[in-house]
Amino acid sequence: MTKVFLKKKIQSRILTGHPWIFGNEVGETSGPVEPGDIVSVFTHNGVFVGKGYINPQSQILVRLLTRDKDEEINDDFFLHRLQKAWEYRKKLGYVENCRLVFGEADELPALIIDKFNDYLVIQTLALGMDRWKDAICKALTQIFNPKGIYERNDVPVRELEGLKQQKGFLSEPFDTNVIINENGLKFHVDIVNGQKTGYFLDQQDNRREIKHIVQGADVLEAFCYTGTFSCHAGYYGAKSVLGLDISENAVATARRNAELNNLQDVCKFQAVNAFDVLKQWSKEEKKFDVVILDPPAFTKSRENIQKAITGYKEINLRGMKLLKPGGFLVTASCTNLVPPSLFLEIIDMAAKDARKKIRQVSFQTQAKDHPILWNIENTTYLKFLIIEVS
Repeated sequence: MTKVFLKKKIQSRILTGHPWIFGNEVGETSGPVEPGDIVSVFTHNGVFVGKGYINPQSQILVRLLTRDKDEEINDDFFLHRLQKAWEYRKKLGYVENCRLVFGEADELPALIIDKFNDYLVIQTLALGMDRWKDAICKALTQIFNPKGIYERNDVPVRELEGLKQQKGFLSEPFDTNVIINENGLKFHVDIVNGQKTGYFLDQQDNRREIKHIVQGADVLEAFCYTGTFSCHAGYYGAKSVLGLDISENAVATARRNAELNNLQDVCKFQAVNAFDVLKQWSKEEKKFDVVILDPPAFTKSRENIQKAITGYKEINLRGMKLLKPGGFLVTASCTNLVPPSLFLEIIDMAAKDARKKIRQVSFQTQAKDHPILWNIENTTYLKFLIIEVS
């Protein structure tokens, strides 16, 4: 097996548990290097660190899979890792719908698997993981005997690994429009064309957090996508709910979700540019009891972080101005490039500019089926905040 030796001065991050090894952290390599192959990693003086897959085309040269020198990377390895991930979710009560595998947090870097009832959607985001796709599907079939497996590998990050974007069935074809249950409601999941793997499971716990603040309230949700927060607001007793999203398809699905839960009289949706509407309505001094902001990531690169900060500050300032005194702002950020401390700082800046006082009600991360490892920063990505604004 090819051996990779780390540089002396920058190996501490890897020794304390991070699975990523960048090209500039490697001193030398002994043996042939075939992209996607399993290699052994050692410190500069020959102490074993772990085994992982290598790709010279990627900035992340090696992603570690195991720290056990006796553990073989084979079909059984993936079966055992997937069983371990499933047992963890079951212990936490995530049985019907869940993020079954959350990449590095489940010791399976660059692998994402979402479970929707009896259907599984997978993403293999690096070459080394993509090469084990058949073994992963075989293991999933053995554990779950699912009604279908689908790959959503239509993501640009694969191209950085020399992989093409693609999506399609990894099992016999099935109806990819699935209905799931969440918190007493039902939602349509479009596995083929929905965002990411078809549905945002990471907010399923947070959607319950609005239960009390929306009762009898006039609620506005900007960037509503398929209306999951809006439908929860209606279900929890809101007087009226208005969801805004720029996507006609998303709004059409939001309306179908409202009808599916008999909430079409309470929950209304408009296909508009939410940025423009927030700006216009704050000038017109429209007022709501609750404003919900769950925008897409404003940046995927560190070069544009200032643009993201400006965007988050602007929409939160507008949201605060649309609230009645004592109203509640529900706001989220899904980019891991904005850490929790910076997100709270942005909200504070927005409040000061809007001349508002704020009181924190709840501050959370992603649902617990997306586990967080303290030594791997990118496993903490979602920030979810509820504040009272006066």
